[in-house]
Amino acid sequence: MDVYGLLGSPVEHSLSPAMHEAGYEAAGIDARYVTCEPEGGAAGVAAAAQLDFDGLNVTVPFKQDVLSAVEPTPRAARVGAVNTVDFSTTPPTGANTDVAGVRRAFDHAGVSLDGVDAVVVGAGGAGRAATAALAESAASVHVANRTVERAETLVDEFRTAFDGETKADGGNGAPATLSAGGLAGLTDAVPDADVLVNATSVGMESDETPVGAELLHADLAVLDAVYTPLETRLLREAAAAGAETVDGAWMLLFQGVEAFELWTGQDAPVDAMNEALRAGLEE
Repeated sequence: MDVYGLLGSPVEHSLSPAMHEAGYEAAGIDARYVTCEPEGGAAGVAAAAQLDFDGLNVTVPFKQDVLSAVEPTPRAARVGAVNTVDFSTTPPTGANTDVAGVRRAFDHAGVSLDGVDAVVVGAGGAGRAATAALAESAASVHVANRTVERAETLVDEFRTAFDGETKADGGNGAPATLSAGGLAGLTDAVPDADVLVNATSVGMESDETPVGAELLHADLAVLDAVYTPLETRLLREAAAAGAETVDGAWMLLFQGVEAFELWTGQDAPVDAMNEALRAGLEE
């Protein structure tokens, strides 16, 4: 039996076990998926290696910590975060499937990211993944954050890291245009954008939105990384404006799909994994 797991804290309410085990069952793979809350990410990777784990997902707060315990892929090194560990190599390989999760969520909705004008709200982990997915696609990306300095730091890092050599990761090999600012700048940035990503937690605990409804328009594709609730106020108002909307469960699903395919070498049973994920969200 293969054993995979999730490192993070807290992880007791994670939907990943149900999603991945539904995938193993549908694919006829004898495997289990467990959750682990180690004291540190690097220590968790070492313990999993000793216990003969086949792979790990990594979530907050350990995505940067595990970098020292793995050989990061070029994408993970550029993003500065690992969320998937593959123990079939020595040392273990550290990948970042969050970036692919963003790209594949938009692909599923029929939205191409190549060369778009995009706005990412938030400069945390989800913001890094969204910005990276867009940067790989030679997009013009404006990162807006409540703390402007954090957005500027992200953009400065990515200007160096994403130099156009990203075609192997699914991008078109051309350089992105990156800029940063505060939330007040959304008034100017969103009306001209093709793509908008909410990478903050706004809308999770209350019926709030990080972007005013008056800024949304029909030529916009909107991804909200929040997936509880599935229909946030941002997505509801974006749909009312005629925009294409993508809920956060698609991003969560496809980062898991990418990990499944990395570990097993098989095409993931996307429908089965999606059904299990959305069933869990409804509970």
